Amino acid sequence: MSEFNLRKFFKNQYLKEAELPKGKWVGLNDKETEEEKDTIFDLINNAYAQIGGHPNYNSPDNVTGSEGNADYVVIDLDDDPEIDAVSVSKEKPAGTKYVATGHDGSRAAKSAMINHKSKNLKSSGYFIEVSGKIKDILVAKGVPIITDKETIERVMKGKDIKLNDDGSYERSIGGQKHTKILLGNPL
Repeated sequence: MSEFNLRKFFKNQYLKEAELPKGKWVGLNDKETEEEKDTIFDLINNAYAQIGGHPNYNSPDNVTGSEGNADYVVIDLDDDPEIDAVSVSKEKPAGTKYVATGHDGSRAAKSAMINHKSKNLKSSGYFIEVSGKIKDILVAKGVPIITDKETIERVMKGKDIKLNDDGSYERSIGGQKHTKILLGNPL
């Protein structure tokens, strides 16, 4: 016999009441973000687990605290009422910057996330800093690579970056040095 999980029961009740549509990206308001911060954190933590976690998300409190100025867009893809993926963005002078991703590990959630971001990143006003596997996936999906020095410096204004000859750059994120590249179409 399985154990009854009161937290999961109430979360499911909330999502049923909210009628999160299946297969559609939905933006969360502040109250919904607060109510779903544990789930959002778990999804982000899962997506970044292989690289030791996301430097800006160390606990669920970051969702509404230090990262409370972000926009959280979620999707439910399967039969249960749980959120399966989250896309996190922030409004910047150069447009909408994707700053984090979260998913439940399912193929459907990962695919939905990649398709959502790659579609928007091909449009004017969206950009992302990436490295590693996600960079390769988004480039393979046709997302433009930004290598123009002036554009990189304008988009990254105020950040301490060291440009490399290939259009990538190095910068500190969460106290750690990272090599990144810009993708998308910033304003």
